[in-house]
Amino acid sequence: MKFSIGGSLKVAFRPWVEGLENIPAEGPAILASNHLSFSDSFFLPAVLDRKVTFIAKAEYFTSPGVKGKLTAAFFKGVGQLPVDRSGARGAGEAAIKAGIDVIKGGGLFGIYPEGTRSPDGRLYRGKPGGLARVALATGAPVIPVAMIDTEKIQPPGKVVPKLMRPGIKIGKPLDFSRYHGMDGDRFILRSVTDEVMYEIMKLSGQEYVDIYATAAKRQIADAEKAAKAERAAKAEKAERAGA
Repeated sequence: MKFSIGGSLKVAFRPWVEGLENIPAEGPAILASNHLSFSDSFFLPAVLDRKVTFIAKAEYFTSPGVKGKLTAAFFKGVGQLPVDRSGARGAGEAAIKAGIDVIKGGGLFGIYPEGTRSPDGRLYRGKPGGLARVALATGAPVIPVAMIDTEKIQPPGKVVPKLMRPGIKIGKPLDFSRYHGMDGDRFILRSVTDEVMYEIMKLSGQEYVDIYATAAKRQIADAEKAAKAERAAKAEKAERAGA
């Protein structure tokens, strides 16, 4: 990935980076990043010397046919780890286990605390499950990361990406060893997550919204649905008036 896709990304988009010295040359660490675009999982690994492992739904690795094999090979090549979303608690527990396994193997584990891409470029409340539980269960340092302008490269619905320079800011490692073994305390999990999100906010300069991004997406979808219904009603009223 680094020599093919990664090299091409760096040549074409010329991403700028601050704080590379905060990534350890070896040993485990958690990279906690804001999430603006699908391309975030490509730009960040491309600028680092070390491999970064993110998680992806298992369906990307198990689809049948030639296309399925190519898709699986691609996601493996860019450092994605398959997560089985089935079971009583679904992807949450699977993601935590996957993260712990990566950390125990001495690797870099990449995670998006917001849980999904930002719908409007703002920074949303971090989910306290995956990030904090992996950090407290392993004692690994958490390195805040801010992706800058990646959402402008390929906005939703746009097929051809815009050639522009995205940025990546990497903050200083955060040590949560004082909470080691307290991953069952929801107040500690919330506190750890909020501290990380605050550091990401300082790096990114994003406006912070204290609700989950998934809730914001539902609100946006509901508003669009209501606006569509209102337009349809006005059109029908105008048609009746014309008749």
